Amino acid sequence: MIHILSENWQTFLTGFENTILCSVIALFFSLIIGSIFAILQTVPSKLVRTIANIYIEIFRNIPLLVITMVFYVVVPQFFIKLSGFTAGTIGLTLYTSAFIVETVRAGIKAVGVGQMEGARANGLTYWQTMRYIILPQAFKLVIPPLGNQFINLIKNSSVLAFVAGFDLMYQGDVIASASFETINTYLVVGVFYLILTLPLSYYMRYLEKKLA
Repeated sequence: MIHILSENWQTFLTGFENTILCSVIALFFSLIIGSIFAILQTVPSKLVRTIANIYIEIFRNIPLLVITMVFYVVVPQFFIKLSGFTAGTIGLTLYTSAFIVETVRAGIKAVGVGQMEGARANGLTYWQTMRYIILPQAFKLVIPPLGNQFINLIKNSSVLAFVAGFDLMYQGDVIASASFETINTYLVVGVFYLILTLPLSYYMRYLEKKLA
Protein backbone atom coordinates (compact mmCIF):
# COMPACT_ATOMS: atom_id res chain seq x y z
CA MET A 1 0.00 0.00 0.00
CA ILE A 2 2.86 2.37 0.82
CA HIS A 3 4.49 1.96 -2.58
CA ILE A 4 1.19 2.67 -4.36
CA LEU A 5 0.89 5.91 -2.41
CA SER A 6 4.52 6.93 -2.98
CA GLU A 7 4.39 6.22 -6.71
CA ASN A 8 1.07 8.00 -7.28
CA TRP A 9 0.96 10.58 -4.51
CA GLN A 10 0.44 13.48 -6.93
CA THR A 11 -2.56 11.75 -8.53
CA PHE A 12 -4.05 10.91 -5.15
CA LEU A 13 -3.47 14.48 -3.97
CA THR A 14 -5.27 15.89 -7.02
CA GLY A 15 -8.25 13.64 -6.36
CA PHE A 16 -8.19 14.51 -2.66
CA GLU A 17 -8.22 18.24 -3.45
CA ASN A 18 -11.11 17.85 -5.90
CA THR A 19 -13.09 15.82 -3.37
CA ILE A 20 -12.60 18.54 -0.75
CA LEU A 21 -13.53 21.28 -3.22
CA CYS A 22 -16.66 19.47 -4.39
CA SER A 23 -17.70 18.73 -0.80
CA VAL A 24 -17.24 22.32 0.38
CA ILE A 25 -19.18 23.77 -2.56
CA ALA A 26 -22.00 21.23 -2.22
CA LEU A 27 -22.10 21.70 1.56
CA PHE A 28 -22.44 25.48 1.26
CA PHE A 29 -25.17 25.51 -1.39
CA SER A 30 -27.08 22.51 -0.07
CA LEU A 31 -27.33 24.20 3.33
CA ILE A 32 -28.68 27.39 1.75
CA ILE A 33 -31.15 25.59 -0.54
CA GLY A 34 -32.22 23.17 2.19
CA SER A 35 -32.84 26.00 4.66
CA ILE A 36 -34.89 27.96 2.13
CA PHE A 37 -37.14 25.00 1.35
CA ALA A 38 -37.44 24.16 5.06
CA ILE A 39 -38.79 27.67 5.65
CA LEU A 40 -41.12 27.36 2.66
CA GLN A 41 -42.56 24.22 4.24
CA THR A 42 -43.68 26.25 7.24
CA VAL A 43 -45.28 29.27 5.53
CA PRO A 44 -49.07 29.70 5.69
CA SER A 45 -49.50 29.39 1.90
CA LYS A 46 -50.58 25.87 0.92
CA LEU A 47 -49.33 26.38 -2.65
CA VAL A 48 -45.83 27.28 -1.47
CA ARG A 49 -45.74 24.30 0.90
CA THR A 50 -46.82 22.02 -1.95
CA ILE A 51 -44.04 23.30 -4.21
CA ALA A 52 -41.51 22.71 -1.43
CA ASN A 53 -42.84 19.19 -0.85
CA ILE A 54 -42.58 18.37 -4.56
CA TYR A 55 -38.93 19.44 -4.58
CA ILE A 56 -38.17 17.30 -1.55
CA GLU A 57 -39.95 14.21 -2.83
CA ILE A 58 -38.23 14.41 -6.22
CA PHE A 59 -34.67 14.69 -4.96
CA ARG A 60 -35.07 12.39 -1.95
CA ASN A 61 -36.47 9.53 -4.01
CA ILE A 62 -34.26 9.64 -7.11
CA PRO A 63 -30.82 8.00 -6.71
CA LEU A 64 -27.90 10.41 -6.57
CA LEU A 65 -26.24 8.80 -9.59
CA VAL A 66 -29.36 9.32 -11.71
CA ILE A 67 -29.56 13.00 -10.73
CA THR A 68 -25.89 13.43 -11.57
CA MET A 69 -26.24 11.71 -14.94
CA VAL A 70 -29.17 13.98 -15.82
CA PHE A 71 -26.89 17.01 -15.50
CA TYR A 72 -23.98 15.26 -17.19
CA VAL A 73 -25.84 13.68 -20.13
CA VAL A 74 -29.33 15.16 -20.51
CA VAL A 75 -28.80 18.86 -19.70
CA PRO A 76 -26.01 19.30 -22.32
CA GLN A 77 -28.42 18.02 -24.98
CA PHE A 78 -30.70 21.02 -24.48
CA PHE A 79 -28.74 23.71 -22.65
CA ILE A 80 -25.05 23.97 -21.82
CA LYS A 81 -22.35 21.33 -21.58
CA LEU A 82 -21.19 20.68 -18.03
CA SER A 83 -17.94 19.11 -16.90
CA GLY A 84 -18.10 15.96 -14.82
CA PHE A 85 -17.00 17.91 -11.76
CA THR A 86 -19.73 20.53 -12.22
CA ALA A 87 -22.47 17.99 -12.98
CA GLY A 88 -21.47 15.87 -9.99
CA THR A 89 -21.35 18.86 -7.65
CA ILE A 90 -24.79 20.08 -8.77
CA GLY A 91 -26.29 16.62 -8.37
CA LEU A 92 -24.69 16.22 -4.94
CA THR A 93 -25.96 19.65 -3.87
CA LEU A 94 -29.57 19.05 -4.88
CA TYR A 95 -29.64 15.53 -3.44
CA THR A 96 -28.17 16.58 -0.08
CA SER A 97 -30.34 19.69 0.18
CA ALA A 98 -33.49 17.53 0.08
CA PHE A 99 -32.34 15.74 3.24
CA ILE A 100 -31.20 18.95 4.93
CA VAL A 101 -34.72 20.33 4.43
CA GLU A 102 -36.18 17.73 6.77
CA THR A 103 -33.45 18.32 9.36
CA VAL A 104 -33.87 22.11 9.41
CA ARG A 105 -37.67 21.85 9.35
CA ALA A 106 -37.55 19.60 12.43
CA GLY A 107 -35.48 22.26 14.17
CA ILE A 108 -37.97 24.97 13.25
CA LYS A 109 -40.87 22.87 14.53
CA ALA A 110 -38.99 22.22 17.78
CA VAL A 111 -38.95 25.94 18.56
CA GLY A 112 -42.08 26.81 20.53
CA VAL A 113 -44.93 28.16 18.42
CA GLY A 114 -45.48 30.81 21.08
CA GLN A 115 -42.26 32.53 20.00
CA MET A 116 -43.61 33.02 16.50
CA GLU A 117 -46.90 34.34 17.84
CA GLY A 118 -45.15 36.65 20.31
CA ALA A 119 -42.84 38.08 17.66
CA ARG A 120 -45.73 38.69 15.26
CA ALA A 121 -47.72 40.34 18.03
CA ASN A 122 -44.80 42.74 18.58
CA GLY A 123 -44.86 43.84 14.94
CA LEU A 124 -42.28 41.60 13.28
CA THR A 125 -43.14 40.13 9.88
CA TYR A 126 -43.09 36.38 9.30
CA TRP A 127 -39.69 36.54 7.58
CA GLN A 128 -38.19 38.83 10.22
CA THR A 129 -39.35 36.42 12.91
CA MET A 130 -37.77 33.52 11.05
CA ARG A 131 -34.50 35.35 10.55
CA TYR A 132 -34.01 36.82 14.01
CA ILE A 133 -35.96 34.56 16.36
CA ILE A 134 -36.68 31.07 14.98
CA LEU A 135 -33.74 30.11 12.75
CA PRO A 136 -30.92 30.92 15.23
CA GLN A 137 -32.55 28.58 17.76
CA ALA A 138 -33.43 25.95 15.15
CA PHE A 139 -29.87 25.70 13.83
CA LYS A 140 -28.51 25.27 17.34
CA LEU A 141 -30.84 22.30 17.79
CA VAL A 142 -29.96 20.60 14.49
CA ILE A 143 -26.17 21.04 14.41
CA PRO A 144 -25.46 17.35 15.26
CA PRO A 145 -27.81 15.86 12.59
CA LEU A 146 -26.53 18.41 10.08
CA GLY A 147 -23.03 17.14 10.81
CA ASN A 148 -24.15 13.63 9.90
CA GLN A 149 -25.55 14.95 6.63
CA PHE A 150 -22.23 16.62 5.84
CA ILE A 151 -20.32 13.39 6.52
CA ASN A 152 -22.68 11.56 4.16
CA LEU A 153 -22.11 14.31 1.61
CA ILE A 154 -18.36 13.73 1.66
CA LYS A 155 -18.82 9.99 1.13
CA ASN A 156 -21.42 10.56 -1.59
CA SER A 157 -18.97 12.80 -3.47
CA SER A 158 -17.52 9.56 -4.88
CA VAL A 159 -20.36 9.80 -7.44
CA LEU A 160 -18.03 12.10 -9.40
CA ALA A 161 -16.05 8.99 -10.37
CA PHE A 162 -18.91 7.96 -12.68
CA VAL A 163 -18.78 11.22 -14.66
CA ALA A 164 -15.00 11.75 -14.85
CA GLY A 165 -15.07 14.32 -12.05
CA PHE A 166 -11.38 13.73 -11.21
CA ASP A 167 -12.23 13.19 -7.55
CA LEU A 168 -10.49 10.78 -5.19
CA MET A 169 -12.47 7.74 -6.28
CA TYR A 170 -11.95 8.52 -9.98
CA GLN A 171 -8.20 8.83 -9.50
CA GLY A 172 -8.25 5.57 -7.54
CA ASP A 173 -9.97 3.85 -10.46
CA VAL A 174 -7.32 5.18 -12.85
CA ILE A 175 -4.45 4.01 -10.65
CA ALA A 176 -6.03 0.59 -10.03
CA SER A 177 -6.52 0.05 -13.76
CA ALA A 178 -2.94 1.01 -14.57
CA SER A 179 -1.20 -0.83 -11.73
CA PHE A 180 -3.51 -3.86 -11.38
CA GLU A 181 -3.15 -3.45 -7.60
CA THR A 182 -6.81 -3.00 -6.85
CA ILE A 183 -6.80 -3.86 -3.15
CA ASN A 184 -3.87 -1.63 -2.22
CA THR A 185 -5.18 1.25 -4.29
CA TYR A 186 -8.62 1.27 -2.72
CA LEU A 187 -7.12 0.89 0.75
CA VAL A 188 -5.26 4.14 0.11
CA VAL A 189 -8.48 5.75 -1.16
CA GLY A 190 -10.26 4.59 1.98
CA VAL A 191 -7.58 6.14 4.18
CA PHE A 192 -7.98 9.48 2.40
CA TYR A 193 -11.74 9.40 3.01
CA LEU A 194 -11.11 8.61 6.68
CA ILE A 195 -8.84 11.64 6.91
CA LEU A 196 -11.84 13.74 5.89
CA THR A 197 -14.68 12.04 7.75
CA LEU A 198 -13.19 10.87 11.06
CA PRO A 199 -12.23 14.33 12.43
CA LEU A 200 -15.64 15.68 11.44
CA SER A 201 -17.37 12.71 13.05
CA TYR A 202 -15.51 13.13 16.36
CA TYR A 203 -16.12 16.88 16.33
CA MET A 204 -19.86 16.33 15.83
CA ARG A 205 -19.94 13.95 18.80
CA TYR A 206 -18.14 16.52 20.94
CA LEU A 207 -20.52 19.26 19.79
CA GLU A 208 -23.54 17.08 20.46
CA LYS A 209 -22.41 16.43 24.06
CA LYS A 210 -21.63 20.10 24.56
CA LEU A 211 -25.06 21.21 23.33
CA ALA A 212 -26.99 18.48 25.15
